[in-house]
Formats: sequence, C-alpha cells, structure tokens
Amino acid sequence: MNGNISTHKSTNPGIILGSTSPFRCALLEKLGIDFDVDAPEVDEQRLAQETPEQLVIRLAKAKAAAVAKRHPDSLVIGSDQVACIDHQILGKPGNRDNAIRQLSLASGKRVTFYTGLCLYNAATGGVQASCELFHVHFRKLDKQQIERYLDAETPYNCAGSFKSEGLGISLFSRMEGDDPNSLIGLPLIRLIAFLDVEGIKIP
Repeated sequence: MNGNISTHKSTNPGIILGSTSPFRCALLEKLGIDFDVDAPEVDEQRLAQETPEQLVIRLAKAKAAAVAKRHPDSLVIGSDQVACIDHQILGKPGNRDNAIRQLSLASGKRVTFYTGLCLYNAATGGVQASCELFHVHFRKLDKQQIERYLDAETPYNCAGSFKSEGLGISLFSRMEGDDPNSLIGLPLIRLIAFLDVEGIKIP
C-alpha cells in the first residue's frame, strides 16, 4: 500500500511514517506534527544468529530506507518490534491457536519487548537508530482468561498476542521501561530526540 492518510499534510521537509500500523499512527499524532504514511515492503525474516536487538534495528532501518526511495526529500520514520520470552522470539501470532500458545507461554513470566526505531534523512543519507527495551510481567493466566481476552480483542496482528493500549493491560501484574509508547510500537521519547537533531522541535 502506498499513499497518504488524508488527515495529515506534509511539512518541509516532509515527515513520513514508514508503517501502516494504526497504533503507530495514533502515537505519532500525539506529537502534534504533520506527517504522511507510506507502507514499506521489506522481508522481515530473521537472519541466522541475529539477536532480537540486531533484528529490530536492521528492520527499522530497512523499512525507513525502502520508503525513503519514494520520498527523496523527507524524514522517514521506520520501526519494528519483537517480543521475547526466555530468549525465544515471539512474532505476530496470525491466528487464534498461535495466540493461545503465546499467551500460555507468557503466563507468569516476564516478556521483553525490543522496539527498533530509525529516523532516515532521505536528502542527506543521515541515519539515527536505536533499540528500546520494555518489560512486561504477566499474571498467571488460565486458558479461560486467555480465551476471553482473545474473544474481546483478537490481537492476532500484535507481537506477543496482546494490545497493551486496550484490554491487554488486564493481563499484566506490572511493567518496566523508560517509555510506555515503545511497548505499543513507537518510542516517542527517543523519536523526539532524533527529530531535534534534524531541527524539528517538539513542542
């Protein structure tokens, strides 16, 4: 999918969110800046021996670079996220059975989310990138609780099988991290610092 969300107008330089995620779009709206949206087309398969941090940084850069080719004078935001339990990477479940398995595995455990962020200056080739960590401690969940949650939110396109901005918060006993926005998929505190380097001041 290419094209813009009509409610956002480009600035000069234009800011492009390299994602069609409605969650990332809603987060970026918090900053009160004009931006457009363009979907990257990137192979997200993990490379051999690649750590979660390496994976999300590489994919965030790749997504930003892919979109930048179509917007040569813009600042492009790329982001990617994975969840890990006991060094095992959890991707998007895709369906109910996988989501049940993921949430059963997470029950009573700490899940670490790795969120890669990249701000790519298409005009200069400048790249700023980082990986932000956020930890979620899950309550002990039985199968009925898991199934009720999945019935309520069907989070099959979300890493870790939950939506923390919604009813997913009911699955947790506590959370740890510097920026709760990173859990949803876009670390705004770090992004504000990246934009500042490029002369974009928030507020």
